[in-house]
Amino acid sequence: MSETLLKVEGLETGYGEVQVLWGVSFAVTRGQLVTVIGANGAGKTTTLGAVVGQIRPWKGRITFNGQDITGRSPHENTARGLVLVPEGRQLFAAMTVEENLEMGGYSRRARGKFAERLERVYALFPRLKERRQQRAGTFSGGEQQMLAIARGLMSDPELLMIDELSLGLAPVVVQQLFATLRMLKEQGITILLVEQNVHLALSLSDYAYVIAEGRLFAEGPSAKVASMPDIRRAYLGL
Repeated sequence: MSETLLKVEGLETGYGEVQVLWGVSFAVTRGQLVTVIGANGAGKTTTLGAVVGQIRPWKGRITFNGQDITGRSPHENTARGLVLVPEGRQLFAAMTVEENLEMGGYSRRARGKFAERLERVYALFPRLKERRQQRAGTFSGGEQQMLAIARGLMSDPELLMIDELSLGLAPVVVQQLFATLRMLKEQGITILLVEQNVHLALSLSDYAYVIAEGRLFAEGPSAKVASMPDIRRAYLGL
């Protein structure tokens, strides 16, 4: 029987007095790649922020691995294996590749596995190994995104959440990154992906949720969502 790793029920939150999410509910099954799609400003990044603990939920409940984590801090959630690769990478530009990876492996959960995880990350991204003493700020956007994913993997995630993987990147780089996601999925890593490249996201993921204006608009197996007329018109240009 498939196990629900993350469950979000009736999530409402926002910034100051501005409400962004209105009763959003979704779930992620262990071993799956689940995608959340929607237009810019729909509330996708806010959803991830609330799940990881960067934004305090106003209403609703978030359960991870059977534990209620509603309102828990990002530090506590990372220690549980709930890891976010944020939009815009947010690397330490003046630090080397290896120093950035060390920052990813600092949690108590990940510390004992540092050498093992470093080896796995370098096998996944040989370019990072070649340039491990190079400063992150000198990298191209695609290389920085590789490093951001690698840093997330260093935290030993049970659920890896990735916010806008392809943002601002050339199509050839996007294809490479999606190939990496496919490899991670095959290795059994559970992934929650927020992505603007709807076609690629739906082709790779198992299940999809569509958020529109802060509310859940549609959900289902990704192939089914991709065939919905509204989705084809609004997001796939068909």
